[in-house]
Amino acid sequence: MHYHDGHFWGMHFAWWIVWVVIGIFFFLFYSSSFQVTKKETPLEILKRRFAEGEITKKLKKYLLKKSS
Repeated sequence: MHYHDGHFWGMHFAWWIVWVVIGIFFFLFYSSSFQVTKKETPLEILKRRFAEGEITKKLKKYLLKKSS
């Protein structure tokens, strides 16, 4: 390996460590398992299910009344 006067492949060895750490950070940051997903509130779930036709207007009113 090309090691001469504290340099490793033309760059100080500490810089290689810095670039590896930055690379790992970016890989983790952009991977889907690392990103935080937004959780729906119960009201948002109720509105979405009503819009999709999964629940009726009567059931929606009942659930809203029950949650208050």
